[in-house]
Amino acid sequence: MAAQWPEVDRAEREKRRELVLQGVDERLRQDDGRLPPALFSLSLLNYLQVSGCSELREVPADIGRLVHLQSLVLCRNKLRNLPGTVAELRSLKVLDVSANELEELPPELCHLPELCSLNVSCNRLEELPPGLERCTKLANINLSGNNMTALPPGLLGAQLPLLATITASENQIRELPGDIALLQGLKTLDLSNNQLTEIPYELADCAKLKEINFKGNKLKDKRLEKMVNGCQTKSILEYLRVGGRGGGKGKANAETPVKEDAKDKRKKKQQRQKKDSGGEKDDEVEDVNKMMLRILHISENPVALTIGVSSTAKDVRPYIVCCVVKGMNLKPGNALKRFLTAQTKLHEDICDKRTLATIATHDLRLVKGPLLYDARPPKEFKIVPLNRKEINAKELVRQLQFEAEEQRKQKKRQNVSGLHRYLHLLDGKENYPCLVDAENAVISFPPITNSDKTKITKSTQALLLEVTSATSLQVCKDVMDALIAKMAELNKFTFENKEEVGSDTEHQEDSEPQNAEIADSHQLVLEQVRVADMEGNLKVLYPSKTDLNLNSSSFVIVR
Repeated sequence: MAAQWPEVDRAEREKRRELVLQGVDERLRQDDGRLPPALFSLSLLNYLQVSGCSELREVPADIGRLVHLQSLVLCRNKLRNLPGTVAELRSLKVLDVSANELEELPPELCHLPELCSLNVSCNRLEELPPGLERCTKLANINLSGNNMTALPPGLLGAQLPLLATITASENQIRELPGDIALLQGLKTLDLSNNQLTEIPYELADCAKLKEINFKGNKLKDKRLEKMVNGCQTKSILEYLRVGGRGGGKGKANAETPVKEDAKDKRKKKQQRQKKDSGGEKDDEVEDVNKMMLRILHISENPVALTIGVSSTAKDVRPYIVCCVVKGMNLKPGNALKRFLTAQTKLHEDICDKRTLATIATHDLRLVKGPLLYDARPPKEFKIVPLNRKEINAKELVRQLQFEAEEQRKQKKRQNVSGLHRYLHLLDGKENYPCLVDAENAVISFPPITNSDKTKITKSTQALLLEVTSATSLQVCKDVMDALIAKMAELNKFTFENKEEVGSDTEHQEDSEPQNAEIADSHQLVLEQVRVADMEGNLKVLYPSKTDLNLNSSSFVIVR
């Protein structure tokens, strides 16, 4: 007996543009592992996700009929091949086939002119098909957890000016060619846990490079290896820039002299003083395969905090994902400042200056649920922006636009820069998006600001994380994954460095003592937040069983 697919029927009936099928193994078994033919008649779909299905081993060639698809997510299945008809998806921007059993990809993959993000991590790939440079809009690629011995040649060329992120950890890559310098848009490079022995000095010519990870490689240059293990991106690039060329060799090497600056001298002096007092710490950071984050519990039960989504919000900025995180210790030293800096960096990089997505963080104690994600006329709602007085949304945007223009004139620039670059996203909108609490107070106005009412401080122990986007639900989830991973890294750093509470100049508010069990570890606790429409139909639950699909050596999830 053929299985019933109510989600597909509903999508066809309501002319939906988004469809998510998760954990539908029972129905796949009834249909001999095949997806329903009706699925490929949904010509209006621009987002399709089929994930977490151990019975799904192939995708039919009919996938090419969904010509309006912009995002295709086929992660955590048992796919062994991908049909060449995927090349017919000429509007496709995001392709995620991570955590499958793919040994090769179709050569037609390189004929996707709009492809921006490619995730093929956690498969069995030894190489990618040639011609990847034809995907000139490619910005992010994830190759982690495969069997590659070299980076695909098509990646390392000037034909990919937008390529900003390469993640290729846990492969068998033996060499990083000097052609990496041709990627002038590269911002993040992760080649951790490979078989590299040298790093080319040309890497320092990547002008926009901000974050690199070479941990887990056995580098010949032990000084460089020490910098790598200490996550010292700036020092590594400076070492390559000065040392590599100064030594007259193509790779950085142990014999290359590097001039010691005043900052290095002060650091060494502090280390000697610590050693003399018996308090020296090992400045080596653990290998990346060590546990960085342990999630003690993810509740499967309905939580007190729920978010409803109004129909008007779906027309303005439709996608929102939220999560509660407990155990983040923001009291010591510069912990809060580091966290806020990291959030700003995520806005610049993965959020593409807030144009793809926007992050907001709230002190959970100050959030009065249930919450409503709504869109309202800008004159009709007010907010107390961070570090400002209460103002209505229309006047706030006008004020920020004026400030942006004044800043542009003062700096004699042609274009607006700084924090005001995302103001244009609201141009022409009759309604503005907002997150409203149970007291009808606006606590977030994406992509502009969140409210001073729920601002996090050093005393914050539990956070509500919020990611919104006008692009796709998957973008929200990707940003949330990155945010949680960064929080785990920062919390671990704070724990290991044992900074004194209140050692910076920021005012510290009185608060209840931190939970002793949490304070003595860097472990975080994640709690689900449910987002549903006004009829109560679940839209998204984060983190679900298919979320946080990150490197298992870095995350341990205990449900």
